[in-house]
Amino acid sequence: MSQKVLVIGAARSGLAGAEFLAKTGNQVVLTDMKQCNDIAELEKLGVSFIWGEQPNVAQIQPDYIVISPGVPLTIPPVQYAKQHNIPVIGELELAFANCKAPFVAITGTNGKTTTTTLTGELLKRTGKNIFVGGNIGVPLVSYAADLSEEDVVVAEVSSFQLETIDTFAPHLALMINLTPDHLDRHGNMENYLACKANIFANQTEQDYLILNYDDEALRPLATQSKGKVCFFSQQHILEEGVCLDGNQVMLKLNGASISVCKTEEIAIKGKHNLENAMGAILLAYLSGVSVEEIRDVLMTFQGVAHRLEPVRMHNGVQYVNDSKGTNPDSTIKAIEAYGNPIVLILGGLNKGSDFALLASLVKKKVKQVVVLGEAKDVIINALDEAGFGAYTKVETFEEAVLTAAGLAESGDVVLLSPACASWDMFKSYEERGDLFKQIVNGL
Repeated sequence: MSQKVLVIGAARSGLAGAEFLAKTGNQVVLTDMKQCNDIAELEKLGVSFIWGEQPNVAQIQPDYIVISPGVPLTIPPVQYAKQHNIPVIGELELAFANCKAPFVAITGTNGKTTTTTLTGELLKRTGKNIFVGGNIGVPLVSYAADLSEEDVVVAEVSSFQLETIDTFAPHLALMINLTPDHLDRHGNMENYLACKANIFANQTEQDYLILNYDDEALRPLATQSKGKVCFFSQQHILEEGVCLDGNQVMLKLNGASISVCKTEEIAIKGKHNLENAMGAILLAYLSGVSVEEIRDVLMTFQGVAHRLEPVRMHNGVQYVNDSKGTNPDSTIKAIEAYGNPIVLILGGLNKGSDFALLASLVKKKVKQVVVLGEAKDVIINALDEAGFGAYTKVETFEEAVLTAAGLAESGDVVLLSPACASWDMFKSYEERGDLFKQIVNGL
């Protein structure tokens, strides 16, 4: 039955949602505070548009609203909808409600993209068609309706997406970690955790929830889950789940204890990537991938673009693109991955983060810092309070990269890991990382 749907936000997921809804016979109104030019196909489908102003929901009278992840739920149209019992969902919920394939869903503050991509590679070993998307890649709604029960969706899901679910219930759900992020939107850690926990809110006894036992914020969630809970841990010997025995990654399920591989055999390096791999091992094994196949993928998987991505060795200096390091905890993990002296590029749009812990680590492990962006003064204050004075403030991104290159000596690492979002200067962290690579390759 045709319905009237208001789609708020004309970015990637909003455009995909509007196209899907129009193609399935709905009357669609797409709105955004900025006009979008890429709408020729939507115009052909009969979508109408409202640009540059908040839509009048009372006048439009939609059956429901689909809101893009980047749009806060505090805007007047959404508040009106809630007061008048008009459903508000996101593109994730829209895709799930129109998809026959089971979902494997991954969330966490850091490591989502690496873990999701790795899980996709692991699940390909089942021989099924695996579709990877969500908060990365192609919006899920673009292909969800075309999938069958024999296919599998591996979805990276953010707190913003989980904020607007209704029936979303992945068969396998993984929560990697939780550290402060997006507090400018969620207000506090309790609200942030509550949004993340929606990943398992609708699971049943037939489903699985995988949690990081080492994360004290996540461990207690096991008591709230209706599904079967599995843990992974780097710090504790577990009776069930995935853990370490010396340098052996051990899989313990259903009474069996199997060595998956040695930690040094995992191609992606760093403690944070071992955390990511452990979660992915459980997702893969519960999906029917053999231990031998899991080991093979772990030994060959090289990671993802913009996450500790080696760019170039130039004059003895290693240049690393970690543009996806968009919060302090992510940048802390990046710094800890290297033993060489580091020239660090920091700054961008602050998401309500506290930079004190990062600044204290910078004092111990970083040689020089180049600071830029909307958050530069907040970051400099944190560095000053930590007693670190070896920083240079710049205005443009190109100046930041060239300054870092000038400060680096043979044996150093120039690390772009901004600890901030990119939106003050760029459309995305990908655009920021691509420019970094372009400048570095032009040195």
